[in-house]
Amino acid sequence: MDMIAPPQEVATERFFQDVAAGLSAASKSLPCKYFYDQRGSQLFDQICELDAYYVTRTEMQIMQSFAAEMAAELSQTETLVELGSGSSVKTRLLLDQMDRLAVYAPVDISGEHLYQTAIALKRAYPHLDIAPQSADFTQPISLPEHLPQDGVAAYFPGSTIGNFEPDEAVKLMQAIATTCGPGGELLIGVDLAKPEEVLLNAYDDPQQITAAFNLNLLRRINQELEGNFDLSQFRHMAIFNAEASRMELYLESLVEQTVSVGEHEFQFSAGERILTEYSHKYSIAQFTDLAAAAGFTIEASWTDDREYFAVMLLRVLGR
Repeated sequence: MDMIAPPQEVATERFFQDVAAGLSAASKSLPCKYFYDQRGSQLFDQICELDAYYVTRTEMQIMQSFAAEMAAELSQTETLVELGSGSSVKTRLLLDQMDRLAVYAPVDISGEHLYQTAIALKRAYPHLDIAPQSADFTQPISLPEHLPQDGVAAYFPGSTIGNFEPDEAVKLMQAIATTCGPGGELLIGVDLAKPEEVLLNAYDDPQQITAAFNLNLLRRINQELEGNFDLSQFRHMAIFNAEASRMELYLESLVEQTVSVGEHEFQFSAGERILTEYSHKYSIAQFTDLAAAAGFTIEASWTDDREYFAVMLLRVLGR
């Protein structure tokens, strides 16, 4: 089991460039993909255990109820590529059912967290070739040449696709389609539209774990990019944008201040916000149209009783 990872200096330089560009913009922002260093991944695992955070619990219930049906639909799959694998908890429900599967290739930006998970999976599934890749899955993923290039399916759990604006989501799914190839499949989690109060409670929990998760992005910049953010001078904000049907997460500066990252300085006025995440909520029909624009057709979908969440199976058009 070998983990493929970009050189650390390349990843750090990319991180710095993205931070500098985001904080230099008229409307400041930071890419949410940088939430997930080891500490961020641990905090997100804690969020997933909260009563208020329905997303992971609801998706898990769907997987527990329908994993056998999903595996039957994926019966020709030899290589399963998981994007943003995290702890791969839900994945085990699929792996237990996929008899023909030969390779499991988890992809995650948090290399240390990914490697720990890969070791545990290799112990649990000794018959599988576990091929972890520490990479940014928003970029095209190339499978190692020794892995089967036919019978490829991607698994994209959680509601991560909602973090992208619709046109960006289409581009990402087009890249996934390229990885899977004509006739390949994508099993994807989609968070569905629901009452505003449910969303606000989920993204601004009373225990303040989501706030810690959001603020951890600034701690990571301090640690890895020689930043000097004072975390006590920023606060977590969660807002529902009804017109765009999305949750929006921000870090708001509590005072007028200057922050350094390396040799760069960034000015903040009191009340100025850094956008850290969008989380779009779709109807089944809306997401079907989005998938079609990316070159996919809907094969099947599964939801919970409240229709809070959906797991959808898409097929790449072409053969």
